[in-house]
Amino acid sequence: MFKKILIANRGEIALRIQRACREMGIQSVVVYSEADRDAKYVRLADEAVCIGPAPSAQSYLHMPAIISAAEVTDAEAIHPGYGFLSENADFAERVESSGFTFIGPTPESIRTMGDKVSAKQAMIKSGVPCVPGSEGALPEDPKEIIRTARAVGYPVIIKAAGGGGGRGMRVVHTEAALIHAVQTTRAEAGAAFGNPAVYMEKFLEHPRHIEIQVLADQHKNAVWLGERDCSMQRRHQKIIEEAPAPGIPRRLIEKVGERCAAACKKIGYRGAGTFEFLFENGEFYFIEMNTRVQVEHPVTEMTSGIDIVQMQIRVAAGEKLPFTQRQIELRGHAIEVRLNAEDPVKFIPSPGRITTWHAPGGPGVRVDSHIYTNYFVPPNYDSMIGKIIVHGDTREQALARMRTALSETVIEGINTNIPLHRELMVDAKFIEGGTDIHYLEHWMAARKR
Repeated sequence: MFKKILIANRGEIALRIQRACREMGIQSVVVYSEADRDAKYVRLADEAVCIGPAPSAQSYLHMPAIISAAEVTDAEAIHPGYGFLSENADFAERVESSGFTFIGPTPESIRTMGDKVSAKQAMIKSGVPCVPGSEGALPEDPKEIIRTARAVGYPVIIKAAGGGGGRGMRVVHTEAALIHAVQTTRAEAGAAFGNPAVYMEKFLEHPRHIEIQVLADQHKNAVWLGERDCSMQRRHQKIIEEAPAPGIPRRLIEKVGERCAAACKKIGYRGAGTFEFLFENGEFYFIEMNTRVQVEHPVTEMTSGIDIVQMQIRVAAGEKLPFTQRQIELRGHAIEVRLNAEDPVKFIPSPGRITTWHAPGGPGVRVDSHIYTNYFVPPNYDSMIGKIIVHGDTREQALARMRTALSETVIEGINTNIPLHRELMVDAKFIEGGTDIHYLEHWMAARKR
């Protein structure tokens, strides 16, 4: 097992990884930008290294600075968390070539699954159901593009092969708009992701967003830890996640879960990962794989009892998974809400100093957050400042616990989206379960009228 791990991230995930290290008796090195000098995890770390000024490009995305920090502190492994460099194959390669262990998949796996076209092709070969669409990247010939769209059927969605996070997508409803949409998406993809390749898929009208959590080791063992429903989204960004997904028959979940675990074995995957699907009319359609720990991993930890971050570390150290698929028992229901420093109506970011912070508590309540009273939320990064996760024997109990937790939570000095969560937790459709990915957008539009 590693003696010292460098955490190449910030915010709540840096603290989460640090806690896993501490529980395992591993020393943690934290890197931080000048804007994060006073962060809780920096103060709690065994060692902390400033790697640059506030802008991400000069700190958390600056590979040489992170590698140098690992060298001067004698760290043995680097955990990338999520976001930043977590799915950057070049970074994983540089970590390994510099003599450190990358706590994540191989660079080859990251490249394969990071490119949406090659990922889809790998999943088709592995028997994982995919959305109907082009077989690969769209060709230059407009006639071929039109032919593909007619075969798939309108509406279609044009997606960047190297995209992610809800960026690089364009829905097309008519043939007249098709070629312009492809050209525009190509230009945007080239500028944003350095890869102008785009592909086409059938645009599903009312899908849910369901994902399967997997763990795989270096000894060809792979398991899946149940599913998560992440359909409550705004502009393709998840806001609420829960496990299990309400109203989907277990036989369907088990069938797709087994295929995901089998796919991991086939492609030689290692570490934690998430297969993301759209679910409509009783069918699952693969859209992408995230080759890292997810923001919403706690809901799976609450229902499975398995520490996903510790498993990442153990697998990276060469250990076998300590359980088989049959030994995994999923219990109860978990719900997570993301706490963002933003206006709850206009969603404008709200950085600044937190004058009061009171966290909720009680049975089945977990808070993952790096904030504290008098903490200054910097304007340089994502607005998420924490997560509240609850677990109950039933979905009804989990909902009741989340309502209670949100009523207890106090954050003053900045705006947060807590009022939005309080409203959604008493919304009849959300309580019923099974809302699609467009529900929140429609709900917010209706609220403005």
